Amino acid sequence: MKRTQSYSKVALCAAFSVLFAFGALAQEKKKFKKIFNGKDLSGWEGLPQFWSVQDGAITGQTDDDNVVDPNTFIVWQGGEVADFVLLLKFKIVGNNDDGWANSGIQYRAKVLDAAKFSVGGYQADFEAGTKYSGILYEERGRGILALRGQKVEVHPIPEGKKKPEIKVKGSVGDSDEIQAAIKQGDWNDYRIVARGNRLMHFINGKKTVDVTDLDAEKAAKSGILALQLHKGKNMTVQFKNIRLRQ
Repeated sequence: MKRTQSYSKVALCAAFSVLFAFGALAQEKKKFKKIFNGKDLSGWEGLPQFWSVQDGAITGQTDDDNVVDPNTFIVWQGGEVADFVLLLKFKIVGNNDDGWANSGIQYRAKVLDAAKFSVGGYQADFEAGTKYSGILYEERGRGILALRGQKVEVHPIPEGKKKPEIKVKGSVGDSDEIQAAIKQGDWNDYRIVARGNRLMHFINGKKTVDVTDLDAEKAAKSGILALQLHKGKNMTVQFKNIRLRQ
């Protein structure tokens, strides 16, 4: 009898644990806010000749008659973000002979030229290629801060140098294996996590970088969100299912 009661208590505790876990998961999902309605560009601002909504996605496009220079961005008008998780789907296609195209998601960033919608700051990079998707790049700033697969610390720029001191502290995965999971010319999932000075990127569930920015002067603590249309060859980049949790 005592053993039966003991088993019952264990089963009851296990059941409550499962319910709590599901409840916590449901609560986490509720906290995400859609910041793109899938219909029009309400809440977003960019140069109208480059940005539209096609097939339920924010779409940036260049062609021979519609050339962008410098890089331009469409900026979310919902205010600045500090600590957050951002989820979205992206697709990028190079409409040119060699299929080249590059884009990214700016976060904790700032507008540098309002007329041209030029933006600087942290960027979760991706491309229609095999080298840069998932890296951390700082647009109009310190450049590449972490390559795909790296766990790094970013230290202040040494005196007399132009680039920061970047210390590789470990690996978050094999770069080639991460790349192999990225679908070329199709939809992929991007997740960006920013907590204090720690920044993490994930593509299709695989962590691509883990960065701790220790440069107190240059590490952005908050800023805007924006989506990039890169200068150069003709391309199409799309974003949808954009959700934010702060």
